[in-house]
Amino acid sequence: MSPLRIGSLELNSPVVLAPMAGVTNVAFRTLCRELELERAGSTSGLYVCEMVTARALVERHPVTMHMTTFGPTETPRSLQLYTVDPDTTYAAAKMIVDENMADHIDMNFGCPVPKVTRKGGGSALPYKRRLFGQIVAAAVRATEGTDIPVTVKFRVGIDDEHHTHLDAGRIAAEEGAAAVALHARTAAQRYSGNADWNEIARLKEHVTTVPVLGNGDIFDAGDAEKMMTQTGCDGVVVGRGCLGRPWLFAELSAALNGREIPTPPSLGEVTQIMRRHAELLADHHGEDRGTRELRKHIAWYLRGFPAGSEVRSGLARVSSLAELDDLLGKLDADVPFPADAEGPRGRQGSPSTVALPEGWLDDPEDTCVPVGADIMHSGG
Repeated sequence: MSPLRIGSLELNSPVVLAPMAGVTNVAFRTLCRELELERAGSTSGLYVCEMVTARALVERHPVTMHMTTFGPTETPRSLQLYTVDPDTTYAAAKMIVDENMADHIDMNFGCPVPKVTRKGGGSALPYKRRLFGQIVAAAVRATEGTDIPVTVKFRVGIDDEHHTHLDAGRIAAEEGAAAVALHARTAAQRYSGNADWNEIARLKEHVTTVPVLGNGDIFDAGDAEKMMTQTGCDGVVVGRGCLGRPWLFAELSAALNGREIPTPPSLGEVTQIMRRHAELLADHHGEDRGTRELRKHIAWYLRGFPAGSEVRSGLARVSSLAELDDLLGKLDADVPFPADAEGPRGRQGSPSTVALPEGWLDDPEDTCVPVGADIMHSGG
């Protein structure tokens, strides 16, 4: 497999970790890198920080600034922005450049969450073609003269009647984006049903000047190989497939580079990974919050393994590293990785009508910045 070049970045593996809120913090990214190095012999992909809001970054919101933490040896440092305003976009990207905060800027136009789309943000915004282009251009302008590439991620569209991905890909490339990524679902689908890889192939045929990455329904190494073969895309973006499986990137890297795929870990190895994850979270958040943050990962890690209700219940309430050690010690280390642990992970949800601002679909050429769409209560 040829290296993936995104602007100045050359990646030996065409695999990108998708930003996921509350998941892809510095602890999880460090763990994924460590496991890729241990199990595949290299760290060759791109691991993107969880999404932060451009406005909150410019305003130096304490939560946002904490979210932009990178490991001391993490490279390339990849930061994703949620943004709706060209001026704020420029200010945020310029801040990243001036303060050497990252080596790569990605922009998210794929979020389908109702509280985002009803304000005109996320996957609703590419429908406003001119505004979308102005936002991408602002980020590219802020990074001119640097080695920091700007990339853009979006969905197929709002729903089946309002596809936007072909226009979005063309506009992003014309405005200077170094690559585009498509989650092959509409906002109406959220994460339900199946990703339509045919739309990735259509985008690849439509956008020929920059790499096109595919996202959606990659849950094992075979899925990544199939997507690249079927669509011709230049790389894959992996999100929910790595939940509770931070070693997945080692498997993907090996498969796409023609090497033997590492054997999945036993329950004993998984407990060691969970313990390392907790340690990294404690370093980032402090032990109390770090162990509480681990709770959301427990069911993903133990999927398919015989753990027993008492241990599972205890792990779901764990609040210290000592308590975690005691509970993990009760698991049978010799149990091999179960076959039924494969497949889709994370919430699937149900398709639904996309919440949009009143009159949003009336004029796709409108450049008015949506009001209130860049205020995120989480700081992210």
